Amino acid sequence: MTDDAYLFLAMSADVWQGTPLALVGELECLDTPAVLAWFTAQGVNPASAVVRIIPPEQTGLIPEDAERLPVPLSEEELERVRRATATDRVAGIEEELLAFRDSKDNRDGLLRRALAAGVPAHRIVELSGVDPATLSSASLD
Repeated sequence: MTDDAYLFLAMSADVWQGTPLALVGELECLDTPAVLAWFTAQGVNPASAVVRIIPPEQTGLIPEDAERLPVPLSEEELERVRRATATDRVAGIEEELLAFRDSKDNRDGLLRRALAAGVPAHRIVELSGVDPATLSSASLD
Protein backbone atom coordinates (compact mmCIF):
# COMPACT_ATOMS: atom_id res chain seq x y z
CA MET A 1 0.00 0.00 0.00
CA THR A 2 1.18 3.51 -0.74
CA ASP A 3 0.40 6.76 1.04
CA ASP A 4 -0.45 8.55 -2.20
CA ALA A 5 -3.67 8.46 -4.12
CA TYR A 6 -3.29 7.89 -7.84
CA LEU A 7 -4.59 9.54 -10.94
CA PHE A 8 -4.87 7.12 -13.83
CA LEU A 9 -6.39 6.85 -17.26
CA ALA A 10 -9.22 4.39 -17.82
CA MET A 11 -8.86 4.05 -21.57
CA SER A 12 -11.18 1.05 -21.86
CA ALA A 13 -14.94 1.06 -21.46
CA ASP A 14 -14.73 -2.04 -19.26
CA VAL A 15 -12.62 -0.30 -16.62
CA TRP A 16 -14.85 0.45 -13.62
CA GLN A 17 -12.13 1.06 -11.06
CA GLY A 18 -11.57 4.41 -9.49
CA THR A 19 -13.76 7.46 -9.56
CA PRO A 20 -13.95 9.98 -12.37
CA LEU A 21 -11.89 12.93 -11.18
CA ALA A 22 -14.71 15.30 -12.08
CA LEU A 23 -16.89 13.74 -9.34
CA VAL A 24 -14.38 14.50 -6.59
CA GLY A 25 -14.10 18.24 -7.12
CA GLU A 26 -11.10 20.53 -6.87
CA LEU A 27 -7.87 19.12 -5.48
CA GLU A 28 -4.81 21.23 -4.66
CA CYS A 29 -2.49 18.85 -6.50
CA LEU A 30 -4.21 19.58 -9.83
CA ASP A 31 -2.41 22.94 -10.00
CA THR A 32 1.07 21.51 -9.47
CA PRO A 33 3.57 21.51 -12.36
CA ALA A 34 3.93 17.70 -12.21
CA VAL A 35 0.20 17.04 -12.55
CA LEU A 36 -0.26 19.71 -15.23
CA ALA A 37 2.65 18.19 -17.19
CA TRP A 38 1.12 14.71 -16.83
CA PHE A 39 -2.23 15.91 -18.22
CA THR A 40 -0.42 17.55 -21.13
CA ALA A 41 1.67 14.45 -21.82
CA GLN A 42 -1.46 12.27 -21.80
CA GLY A 43 -3.44 14.68 -23.98
CA VAL A 44 -6.33 14.91 -21.50
CA ASN A 45 -7.77 17.48 -19.15
CA PRO A 46 -9.03 16.95 -15.58
CA ALA A 47 -12.68 16.99 -16.69
CA SER A 48 -12.20 14.06 -19.09
CA ALA A 49 -14.22 10.94 -18.27
CA VAL A 50 -11.09 8.78 -18.66
CA VAL A 51 -9.24 10.53 -15.80
CA ARG A 52 -9.82 8.54 -12.63
CA ILE A 53 -8.59 8.84 -9.05
CA ILE A 54 -8.22 6.07 -6.50
CA PRO A 55 -7.34 6.18 -2.78
CA PRO A 56 -4.07 4.64 -1.55
CA GLU A 57 -5.63 1.44 -0.20
CA GLN A 58 -7.12 0.60 -3.63
CA THR A 59 -4.10 1.17 -5.88
CA GLY A 60 -3.93 -2.57 -6.56
CA LEU A 61 -7.12 -2.16 -8.61
CA ILE A 62 -5.47 0.08 -11.21
CA PRO A 63 -5.13 -1.84 -14.49
CA GLU A 64 -1.48 -2.82 -15.09
CA ASP A 65 -1.21 -1.02 -18.41
CA ALA A 66 -2.89 2.21 -17.23
CA GLU A 67 -0.97 5.48 -17.28
CA ARG A 68 -0.78 6.57 -13.66
CA LEU A 69 0.56 9.32 -11.44
CA PRO A 70 0.82 9.36 -7.62
CA VAL A 71 -0.67 12.49 -6.06
CA PRO A 72 -0.53 13.67 -2.44
CA LEU A 73 -3.87 14.69 -0.95
CA SER A 74 -4.85 16.50 2.23
CA GLU A 75 -6.91 14.52 4.77
CA GLU A 76 -10.08 16.32 3.64
CA GLU A 77 -9.36 15.63 -0.02
CA LEU A 78 -8.59 11.99 0.68
CA GLU A 79 -11.88 11.64 2.55
CA ARG A 80 -13.74 13.07 -0.48
CA VAL A 81 -11.99 10.59 -2.77
CA ARG A 82 -12.87 7.68 -0.47
CA ARG A 83 -16.51 8.69 -0.26
CA ALA A 84 -16.78 9.17 -4.01
CA THR A 85 -15.18 5.76 -4.56
CA ALA A 86 -17.39 3.90 -2.08
CA THR A 87 -20.54 2.13 -3.12
CA ASP A 88 -23.79 3.77 -2.08
CA ARG A 89 -24.27 1.17 0.66
CA VAL A 90 -20.78 1.67 2.10
CA ALA A 91 -20.97 5.47 1.72
CA GLY A 92 -24.24 5.51 3.68
CA ILE A 93 -22.74 3.44 6.50
CA GLU A 94 -19.64 5.66 6.54
CA GLU A 95 -21.85 8.74 6.95
CA GLU A 96 -23.52 7.06 9.92
CA LEU A 97 -20.12 6.19 11.41
CA LEU A 98 -19.04 9.82 11.16
CA ALA A 99 -22.26 10.93 12.86
CA PHE A 100 -21.72 8.23 15.50
CA ARG A 101 -18.75 10.15 16.93
CA ASP A 102 -21.27 12.48 18.57
CA SER A 103 -23.67 9.79 19.76
CA LYS A 104 -23.48 6.41 21.46
CA ASP A 105 -27.01 5.29 20.52
CA ASN A 106 -27.14 1.76 19.11
CA ARG A 107 -23.34 1.57 18.89
CA ASP A 108 -23.02 -2.21 18.53
CA GLY A 109 -25.76 -2.42 15.90
CA LEU A 110 -24.11 0.25 13.79
CA LEU A 111 -20.71 -1.40 14.10
CA ARG A 112 -22.14 -4.78 13.08
CA ARG A 113 -23.92 -3.22 10.07
CA ALA A 114 -20.72 -1.50 8.99
CA LEU A 115 -18.79 -4.78 9.15
CA ALA A 116 -21.59 -6.58 7.27
CA ALA A 117 -21.58 -3.90 4.56
CA GLY A 118 -17.91 -4.55 3.96
CA VAL A 119 -16.44 -1.42 5.53
CA PRO A 120 -12.89 -2.38 6.53
CA ALA A 121 -12.26 -2.47 10.27
CA HIS A 122 -9.59 0.22 10.09
CA ARG A 123 -12.09 2.57 8.37
CA ILE A 124 -14.73 1.88 11.02
CA VAL A 125 -12.25 2.74 13.77
CA GLU A 126 -11.10 5.85 11.88
CA LEU A 127 -14.60 7.14 11.19
CA SER A 128 -16.34 6.25 14.44
CA GLY A 129 -13.51 6.81 16.87
CA VAL A 130 -14.19 3.51 18.67
CA ASP A 131 -11.37 1.52 20.20
CA PRO A 132 -10.39 -1.48 18.02
CA ALA A 133 -11.14 -3.79 20.95
CA THR A 134 -14.69 -2.40 21.08
CA LEU A 135 -15.07 -3.19 17.40
CA SER A 136 -13.91 -6.77 17.98
CA SER A 137 -16.41 -7.28 20.79
CA ALA A 138 -19.26 -5.82 18.71
CA SER A 139 -18.54 -8.23 15.86
CA LEU A 140 -18.73 -11.21 18.23
CA ASP A 141 -22.16 -10.35 19.65
